[in-house]
Amino acid sequence: MKGLILAGAVVIASSANAFAQDVAAGENSFKKCLPCHRVGEGAKNLVGPELNGLEGRKSGSVEGYSYSEANKNSGITWDEAVFKEYITNPRAKIPGTKMVFAGINSENERANLWAYLKQFDAAGKKK
Repeated sequence: MKGLILAGAVVIASSANAFAQDVAAGENSFKKCLPCHRVGEGAKNLVGPELNGLEGRKSGSVEGYSYSEANKNSGITWDEAVFKEYITNPRAKIPGTKMVFAGINSENERANLWAYLKQFDAAGKKK
């Protein structure tokens, strides 16, 4: 019986790891964002706003970036669920956004990208 319980625990642990967010994979996925966005120490606004401190930040609030009215008035506060919905299809989540991006269809890739982004505080330092 102990062997069966142990085997079950290993299967559960393996399954949990299969769905764990992968920061390194998220960093790789962020390469899709680099033409427009920066994150980390010294990040600046480009075509899109810098993404430091994204978790808990209000949409349209990065100083010095010229947002669309749609973003400024969206009422969004960024968290994992909102980010994943947005990055799947930005123009569906915020009609009128300036962001031109096809979206990320893979749930796993969205989770990894969020894991990568959420590690940066507002100053661009890793938490």
